[in-house]
Amino acid sequence: MVTGEDLVPERELGHRVAAFRELRGMSLRALAAAAGVSSSFLSQLENGHTNASVASLRKVAAALGVSPAQLLDDSAVHTRGVLRAVDRPTLPLDGAEKYVVALPPLRNLEVYAGRFAPGGSTGAETYAHGNAQEILVVTAGTVTLELGTERFSLREDDSIEFVSSIPHRVINESAEPAAVLWINSPPTPDEVPHRPEESPLTP
Repeated sequence: MVTGEDLVPERELGHRVAAFRELRGMSLRALAAAAGVSSSFLSQLENGHTNASVASLRKVAAALGVSPAQLLDDSAVHTRGVLRAVDRPTLPLDGAEKYVVALPPLRNLEVYAGRFAPGGSTGAETYAHGNAQEILVVTAGTVTLELGTERFSLREDDSIEFVSSIPHRVINESAEPAAVLWINSPPTPDEVPHRPEESPLTP
C-alpha cells in the first residue's frame, strides 16, 4: 500500500498511465495540462524513468477520470470501468430521455441510448449536428425517423445509417414504449443538443 509520500513502482505505473491516456484519446500534453504536471515529467513517468508521489498520482488519476487505485491495478487498464445507470448523464426530451452510454472522451465515437414514451420525440423540430456517420438502432418497440424530407418506420432490431448534418428527429408514434441507441463516429462538436437545425447555435 502506498501511503504519505511513498513512491510507487515506476515501470508498471507508467504503462498504466499511458494505457489509460491512449484509451481516452488524450495527448501527452493534454493530460499533463489537465493534471497540472509538466509534459517532461509525464513522459518520464510513462517511460518508467521516474517515480510518482501520492500527490502527483492523485492529480494524474483525476485528470484521467479514474481513481488512484485503478492506476495501481493492472486488471483495469483496458476499461474506464462500469458506468452505473444511476450515474449516467441524462438529457430530458419531449416525452423521452437521452442518456450517455459511454463517458467522453472517446477516441472515435460517441454512444447514447434513449427511451421514448408513446408520443415522445427528440423534439418538435428536426436538428443537425456536425457531419458524422450516425447509426440509429431500435432496441425495443417502434419509432419513426424523420430524415430530411423522408420518414422511416423502424422496429426492434432495425437500424439505419445516415449523416448527422442532415436534419433529423426520432418520434414514437406507437402506443407502446420504445428504446434506441445512437452511435456517432467521429464524435460531433460540442453544440446545444436538439436545437432546431435552422436556429443559430451559441458558441
